Amino acid sequence: MKPRFGLPPTVLLLASTHFIVDGFGNIYAPLLPLLIPHLQLSLAAAGTLQMCFQLANSVAQLGFGHVADRWRPRLLVVAGPIVTVVGLTLVGLAPSALALAVILVGGGLGGAAFHPPAAALVHRVSGERKASAMSFHLTGGALGFALGPVVFAPFAERFGLHWTPLLMLPALGVLALLLPRVPPIALAAAHGESGGFRALRPYRKPLTLLYLIVVLRTLASLSFATFIPVMLTQRGMSVSEAGTAMGIYLVASSVGGFLGGPVADRWGPRTVILWSLLTAVPFLAIGPTQTGWVFVALVSTGGFLLQSTLPVNVTFGQMIAPISAATVSSLMMGFGWGMGGLSVPFVGMMADRIGIERALVLMAFTPLVAAMCAAPLPRGKLGHTLARGADVGTVEAAGTDVAPQARVGTD
Repeated sequence: MKPRFGLPPTVLLLASTHFIVDGFGNIYAPLLPLLIPHLQLSLAAAGTLQMCFQLANSVAQLGFGHVADRWRPRLLVVAGPIVTVVGLTLVGLAPSALALAVILVGGGLGGAAFHPPAAALVHRVSGERKASAMSFHLTGGALGFALGPVVFAPFAERFGLHWTPLLMLPALGVLALLLPRVPPIALAAAHGESGGFRALRPYRKPLTLLYLIVVLRTLASLSFATFIPVMLTQRGMSVSEAGTAMGIYLVASSVGGFLGGPVADRWGPRTVILWSLLTAVPFLAIGPTQTGWVFVALVSTGGFLLQSTLPVNVTFGQMIAPISAATVSSLMMGFGWGMGGLSVPFVGMMADRIGIERALVLMAFTPLVAAMCAAPLPRGKLGHTLARGADVGTVEAAGTDVAPQARVGTD
């Protein structure tokens, strides 16, 4: 197959699969207005269930990434989407909160298996346009995550929660066309990569900063994504309208992620990370004080700015630490996103006490702390010539920064 959009066919294939995986990964929050009365959930319980899903879908990526660098990564890429689709479409059949938690964890593990080896494969096949390729791949998932509510909420509202398993049928049909075309994936050792977590020690300073940025950004983004449908239905919107509003917010966020990579290729990752975090705050802080579509417009703008850091963090981490790509990807993506999701139950508890609007206003200032973490990151553009672990270790031992050695080339 010939490259399209200037990207290898494998990137387009994985982005399409990512669209389905993350689309079904967002089936829970849009159905909360129906699940809360059906299962008699409090907002704190709803947040706890989201935490269970995030632990399985995101935090577990750290383990799957470690495995993917050592054992049959293609199997994880192929099996993960099937487990996600089949598992998560059963949410409408859950007779209790405990059963719902089991369904969310099972479906989440499928997503955790897919993400690290898929991101590592994108990194390896994308040549010199790594940030742009990662933007395309992650935008595929972000678009699926955004459009999921537009499909799931109206479907469940019209036909009922017990019909959600039917949603797996078209998705499995598409996966049957995509997954057999996933190419063989070489293990990390075949690329001269090695070492697992211990080998990341020379890169610990910039990776820690990037990790904290991911956690804080995810906390803000996931708080809005989880509680927007509940807040809007409390204000009088139908479940379908709230799902559409949430979809607009998430589409805007995915567009920000798509543009973040190319902008980082041109202006440098630190610039994109720092300014997107700072400029997102006023829109997210003012949004919950407004109503209707003014609210949607403000938080969508904030989401656009906030999520433009998404592919930049992943690619920056891979290029700073050019070893065990699946492990680094799982650290920057799954483990970071999952740890951010762990705090969502506390946001739910806070919302139970002070109201959803006030809770979201407070969460809107979280990116300011993330911006403080971004300030010490190295300046300049992402390079194409990667550093060797020994070189970076020598630099850090001398008391200087890591990343200049990882930025040999410029665009």
